[in-house]
Amino acid sequence: MQHAQPSPLSPHAATPAELRERIEAERQGTPFLVLRDGDGAQRLFVLEADLRRVAIGRSAGNDVALVWDTEVSRLHVELERLGEEWTAADDGLSRNGSFVNGQRISGRHRLRDGDVLRIGRTQIAFRVPDVSESSPTVAAGSRAELPSLSATQRAVLVALCRPYKDTELATPATNQQIADELYLSVDAVKAHLRTLFGYFGVEHLPQNQKRSYLAMRALQDGVVARRDL
Repeated sequence: MQHAQPSPLSPHAATPAELRERIEAERQGTPFLVLRDGDGAQRLFVLEADLRRVAIGRSAGNDVALVWDTEVSRLHVELERLGEEWTAADDGLSRNGSFVNGQRISGRHRLRDGDVLRIGRTQIAFRVPDVSESSPTVAAGSRAELPSLSATQRAVLVALCRPYKDTELATPATNQQIADELYLSVDAVKAHLRTLFGYFGVEHLPQNQKRSYLAMRALQDGVVARRDL
């Protein structure tokens, strides 16, 4: 048996373009699924308001077809909308079982924002942009635990993200722009950013990618909210 994929919400799994795609989906306010196909490419499946049931399995006829995963049954699990909530139900459909946050499910299981459903080797994250409708339950290991940020570190992070207020296609603020906004020296801004790169696990990336990754991660993880910008 091959190893399962990492969580699709793993901090190091997404490119800036993929994070932008997720943020755009979140702005629509509709629940959606995040997974990676057999080539490792991100796939989003929006749970539109008119959908009541979603079939997931290896057969191409399923709503979410995992044709690349040989450990997935032809019809493996079904998602069903009950009122404003979504549930996952295996009910003996699969040979290898279905797991939510590492726990095998039987019967119907209510899904919450951040839950990760594993079927076969494929991990499928469930996202609910309006978390007031489904209390967050983040899967262990699905997101990095971030240290508490100081007021200045958070101000630097917000200033870095400010160009993203109206579009995901922006470029992060420059060190000089951040320094001017916060009345800091450029060297002080650089020092704070180095610390933030480490906190968000992007310090290993090429220099020309770190800033974009940091900004997109901060927005994706909700550390910086749109209202902050």
